[in-house]
Amino acid sequence: MSRQHPLFESLTLPGGQTLKNRIAKAAMEEGLAEPGQLPGKPTHTLYRRWAQGGAGLLITGNVMVAPDALTGPGGLVLDDTTPLAPYKAWADAALAGGARIWMQINHPGRQTYANLGNPGYAPSEVPLQMGKLGALFAPVKALTSEEIKEIIRRFAATAHAAQQAGFDGVQIHAAHGYLLSQFLSPLTNQRTDDYGGSLEQRARLLIEVVRAVKAAAPSFAVSVKLNSADFQRGGFSEADAIAVVELLNHEDIDLLELSGGSYESPAMQGRTADGRTLAREAYFLEFASELAKVARMPLMTTGGIRRREIAENVLAGGMSLVGIGTALAYQPDLPKRWQTAETAVAPVVVGWKNKAFASVATMATVRRQLHRMGAGRAPSAGLWPSTSLLLDRIKTRALTKRYVTWRRAYSTAKK
Repeated sequence: MSRQHPLFESLTLPGGQTLKNRIAKAAMEEGLAEPGQLPGKPTHTLYRRWAQGGAGLLITGNVMVAPDALTGPGGLVLDDTTPLAPYKAWADAALAGGARIWMQINHPGRQTYANLGNPGYAPSEVPLQMGKLGALFAPVKALTSEEIKEIIRRFAATAHAAQQAGFDGVQIHAAHGYLLSQFLSPLTNQRTDDYGGSLEQRARLLIEVVRAVKAAAPSFAVSVKLNSADFQRGGFSEADAIAVVELLNHEDIDLLELSGGSYESPAMQGRTADGRTLAREAYFLEFASELAKVARMPLMTTGGIRRREIAENVLAGGMSLVGIGTALAYQPDLPKRWQTAETAVAPVVVGWKNKAFASVATMATVRRQLHRMGAGRAPSAGLWPSTSLLLDRIKTRALTKRYVTWRRAYSTAKK
């Protein structure tokens, strides 16, 4: 391996942590929770496979900071009451190949399903605009000031637990329309208190979460995932993103990942609600390169990258790290292959007219690949999106029943 190749040069982050190369596995939602919303053998097997694949950094799929706020019933929960042994085993598996392992921590806000039985917590009572699919999501409940303080505490508690379990850092998810992203957007944040109004006030929750996490987990890598834009008319804009980057410049974070979109406008899958055309690969590089002009921390961008040539362009565009997501669901050792030759992964295209259904089918197909690898099987290039969606619905129904039972028991134990 030539250490002169830019993708395989090491990177030392502001907090002192060193990554062996410039390739990161970006977060993908696995939906592999075992009973108790804990990681188990499938999660460990999947990450051991990625650990041997050659990336310098593995960022987990989102781990929830609260038991009543999940993106789906197969999601993991880590709080200050969670047993740490399953998480320690996860960290050990992920560290087996010399990569660093960071846990993405998240609160979904209003992007949670109604059949889980929890409210769609949000800055304001603005429901999702997803046509017929909108009925699947929980009724929206605006957070009180006290509830906001509790969510900040929960982010900090989850980061502390992740550190105790042996992870190298956390990534705070403030993109893709989840709760912190909802506070940043003027479309979803219509508050009139200290957490709404000006951009600085809409960003207050994110900044307070960052500070609480750093205080709870000292000497721990802390990253933020931020939208370069929401790609919705009247939403979080590129100018807003620049302003948030300038605020984060003062928080001494180790890495800022730039992405885009939400459930309403799935730009992270190459589709936008406002009609803007994204690049075929490295969707957000043009926006990220503009943000690089003001950012003082290392930057990473993710979105459709599947060729080494494009990954090299990402570094040349001012990024310190290249985030690879879906391509690693199909070729888990892609970074190792790139050390010797250009190798490409075919794009995942669900060309259905209904963008919302296409988005859900895309996620179901990728998740099916992750489940195959979690079971010790190889990825398959021949999975049909329609079949994947059907199987995903069947599995989700069973997981939902299990989650609702667990959630009830959890609430009873807390009383």
